[in-house]
Amino acid sequence: MSKSTASPTDDLAKFTDALLKAAKIAGADGADAIAVDGSSATIDVLKGKLEHAERSEGVDIGLRVLIGQRQACVSASGTRDYTITQMAERAVAMAKEAPEDAHIGLASLDQLATDWNVDALDMNDPAAPPSPEELQELAQRAEAAAQNVEGVSQVQATSAGYGNRRVHLATSNGFSGGYARSGYSVSTVAITGSGSDMERDYYGDSRTYFSDLYSPEHIGKIAGQRAVERIGARQPKTGFFPVLFDERVSATLIGHLLGAINGSAIVRGGSFLRDSLGEQVLPKGISLIEDPHRARTSGSRPFDGEGLLTQRRAIVEDGTLTGWTLDLANARALGMESTANASRGTSSPPSPSSGNVTLTQGNMTRDELLAEMGTGLLVTSMIGSSINANTGDYSRGASGFWVENGELQYAVNECTIAGNLKDMLRTFTPANDARTHLSRVVPSLLLDGMTLAGG
Repeated sequence: MSKSTASPTDDLAKFTDALLKAAKIAGADGADAIAVDGSSATIDVLKGKLEHAERSEGVDIGLRVLIGQRQACVSASGTRDYTITQMAERAVAMAKEAPEDAHIGLASLDQLATDWNVDALDMNDPAAPPSPEELQELAQRAEAAAQNVEGVSQVQATSAGYGNRRVHLATSNGFSGGYARSGYSVSTVAITGSGSDMERDYYGDSRTYFSDLYSPEHIGKIAGQRAVERIGARQPKTGFFPVLFDERVSATLIGHLLGAINGSAIVRGGSFLRDSLGEQVLPKGISLIEDPHRARTSGSRPFDGEGLLTQRRAIVEDGTLTGWTLDLANARALGMESTANASRGTSSPPSPSSGNVTLTQGNMTRDELLAEMGTGLLVTSMIGSSINANTGDYSRGASGFWVENGELQYAVNECTIAGNLKDMLRTFTPANDARTHLSRVVPSLLLDGMTLAGG
């Protein structure tokens, strides 16, 4: 759907237009406005019965005004004319008292997106969302499947839900556009054992289209099997060993890289990669591609929170860091161009954030990487963290499985893994097992060595 055709958020445009007009009357030099119409429902079941039901819906609006090099943001959940007028007057009063910032400001006209194709992104399931009764049935089926796995003592929590969201953004210098997105999920947590021998694990699935969800039976079965595999968990050896980050947690490592190249961190000087532009940050042959136009993916969007057209880019190419993740303000502070990565909420100004990313996959399966590592730790879940954003020093609680001679030996809990993110990111070997429907497509990653603190 291009800008020239009907937008799925035309009805929200009346709110953003009213906000912009009110801001001008109140004395703003410039402004942008956002309206978000959302609805969601979540059903939790326990022991086959409804435990908790939650539903929400409503329209939230946000306004940012600029007076010279000062700005202020206000938001509200009401949309009456009086509310909009009061918002604009309050925002202008706040902006007059705000500190000056030489880098803030709207996009120039030549930067604003003028045409995009929402339909190609396929972000919104046209089917009617499931009823509360249907969600409850999905959760009950997932719970029953988990409970039926031999060795599962109880199912701690099972949920099914959906969320629909429509967003419309407009600026005082002519941009106006919107899009809609949907999301559906089913998840369950299974427990084995009791008392001090209790272990738990989980599985879930989230999709843009309801029809793409894994069956609740599949989700429950995997959760139950994962929990049973953890029977007899104990602490691993202490020392320096290879560590394989399973696909379900490997994206956290790439998340640390994305945080370190965020423009706001670079401007503050609070990043362990602040001096690494143009340098090797991942293994040779490995690239990290951001693609905001992947169909049916949660991180897709046609334009960013400042009205700039989003585009595919190589964040890391052949191991080399090519650029920062930037919105307009941080780009100006660094003397660079925005990468169209601005995110915007109703109550806060734009800030840079990453969307869909895909890491180059390897040629080996996870089991083949296990065989290659020989003796070490397979990490399947993590808790807590102690990460120094300035130095990259990394320490996290982990659980998973001890591996010897390439074979899983026993479940592991209550251990700590430590290293430095610069070294960790430059030396991993990727598997080929990434789930391609996720926003962050990252396979299992084998690191040559980390410090393990166990029993």
